[in-house]
Amino acid sequence: MDIFERILGIILPVFFIIAIGYAYGRLRGPAVRSDITAVNTVSMDLLSPLLVFTALAARDFDLAHNASLILGGAIISLGSGLLAWPVARFFRYDPRSFLPPMMYNNCGNMGLPLAVLAFGSAGLSAAVAMFMACNVIYFTIGIKIIESGRGNRTVTHWAFLKNPMILAMVIGILFALTHIPIPDVLFQSMKMLGDASIPIMLFALGVRMLDISFKSWHIGLVGAIVCPITGLFVAWGLDQVLNLTPPQRGQLFLFASLPPAVFCFMVAERYQQEPDKVASIVMLGNLASLAFVPLGLWMGLR
Repeated sequence: MDIFERILGIILPVFFIIAIGYAYGRLRGPAVRSDITAVNTVSMDLLSPLLVFTALAARDFDLAHNASLILGGAIISLGSGLLAWPVARFFRYDPRSFLPPMMYNNCGNMGLPLAVLAFGSAGLSAAVAMFMACNVIYFTIGIKIIESGRGNRTVTHWAFLKNPMILAMVIGILFALTHIPIPDVLFQSMKMLGDASIPIMLFALGVRMLDISFKSWHIGLVGAIVCPITGLFVAWGLDQVLNLTPPQRGQLFLFASLPPAVFCFMVAERYQQEPDKVASIVMLGNLASLAFVPLGLWMGLR
């Protein structure tokens, strides 16, 4: 019960912020949609990259020690997408809407604080390692999936390197490897801006919930189940072959049980790739995490 109460303490604020965004959107009316689009642009191009960079460039991040978890996080992200593909075909969902949220879970604004609660401050570096792996997969293969079939776009194979999130990861890894010191005042300023992206993403999701129609509940429910189930299945397979310490094993299963990331909705908004359906997947997925996250912790810690 104690673990469940601690998890509830992380998840409930997520829904309160989403509810505030929804209420604000209802109060402001249709005009708020154009405002939130501008906010999403700032979050994707500046705030979220700073969140990634400061997590990697922090003094306590050890890249070599977390190599197994980086590999495991990448395989879980890829495996979840592969296992979700026949589901999308069966239900006739657009793979560009369904697969990327299955590959990119909420390892940032939910996974990082959950890792600290479950494993203490030492668990943060492991969570950051898998967060990095998940971002690499999403901003390479995931974005390619979203961009596929768009005849009006000319995208080179290396265009993903221009993405601010990828640039932030590359620079963050360099700082993690070289241990380049960053003045505390500068680092704290960047960290404060990066941390701001978390409530902004949730607030924007709440506003976008105004556009969700009743027909979107089906894909949302399927996605809410498929994302953690496929992740846990892949994690179970990895547990048989990877030589993980008990804390790393717990981190792996926690990561696998997380719901689709709020960031997926923001990307769908930018690409106009059925954002109402992606928002439904994210919303119902985070609600379903009340059941799947405790399951992942039980599988990892038993």
